[in-house]
Amino acid sequence: VAVNLVKGEQHDAAHVSRNPWHSVPVLEVVEDGKTVLLPQSIAIVEYLEEQHPTPALFPKSPLARARMRAMVETVNSGIQPLHNLQVLNHVRDVLKADSKAWSEKWIGQGLDALEAMAKDTAGRFLLGDDFTFADACLVPQLFGARRFASVDPARYPTLVRVDAECLKLDFVRAAAPEAQPDAVPA
Repeated sequence: VAVNLVKGEQHDAAHVSRNPWHSVPVLEVVEDGKTVLLPQSIAIVEYLEEQHPTPALFPKSPLARARMRAMVETVNSGIQPLHNLQVLNHVRDVLKADSKAWSEKWIGQGLDALEAMAKDTAGRFLLGDDFTFADACLVPQLFGARRFASVDPARYPTLVRVDAECLKLDFVRAAAPEAQPDAVPA
């Protein structure tokens, strides 16, 4: 179900009944004949990885999995929530602060950290030569960084290179916002 965040559809009663946090995504699954709604990206991806382990989004090695989770959490809890629409509206409307400067600070700090982490692990992708959940987090984060902040790609050569590799993959391009059925024509 498409939920237009700009129009505030995440606050509609129908969506709040699916996700009380007023956010996306929500995955609907049927287990033992019962419909279950799973909100939150991390929970959804971990569930899908356990249900459909091939192709794997999580490395086999415990250390590589931990490093991947560190990168995922850098984006998931360190960058993305600080520049989502709900936060930016609060910064602008309630705190009466510059939401662009706010987003640039947190996006920059988070991408600096992610770039530093990736220098030790990157191959074709963030963790070697296999696409992982960390790469799945990187692509939309860089999209958001380019959209919401003045991002100097020279500051993030590893991330920009990995993003370009990810964008060569058909399934990554198919997941792009502009490729979705509810996308607003440019």
